[in-house]
Amino acid sequence: MSPVPKSRSTRVAFASLTQNNLGTVRKLNSVLFPIKYSDKLYSEILQPEVEDFCKLIYYNDIPVGIICCRLETKDGVTQLYLLTMGILAPYRSLGIGSHSLQLVLDAAAAHTKPALSRIYLHVQVSNDPAKRFYERNGFKEIGIDETYYKKIKPSGAWILEKTFAPPGSN
Repeated sequence: MSPVPKSRSTRVAFASLTQNNLGTVRKLNSVLFPIKYSDKLYSEILQPEVEDFCKLIYYNDIPVGIICCRLETKDGVTQLYLLTMGILAPYRSLGIGSHSLQLVLDAAAAHTKPALSRIYLHVQVSNDPAKRFYERNGFKEIGIDETYYKKIKPSGAWILEKTFAPPGSN
């Protein structure tokens, strides 16, 4: 992953999600994604335990993107699920997406209570650029869910993951 060049990094800023900026988050999601998210998702992304993993992304003080995750625990193992990540088209290819993803990956690697084993996500099978983006950032395809999307076509989604080294194994 290439970090945002110094001249650009000063223009990129992140804000935690609050009731005050939730309207902006909703608007960005409606522009960036072909599905309508439920009120439940918007309630989940405001929870204090995910503050480090849910950010509004600004470029030159303009909201240009969103990244949101949730914590999931299954069989005693906690992982991070990347719910949404998107950057408005005019602001892509500036390193903002990689910079934003790295912010969340760093927060996940530092998360110790509980330690996280992996981060995973779904990408619609027709979205090759998104899949390539995540693979460039260290994610691996681990499967396909043929019926992941219920209301859009194609309904299939690649499942991509990135695992974290156990704390203290460096």
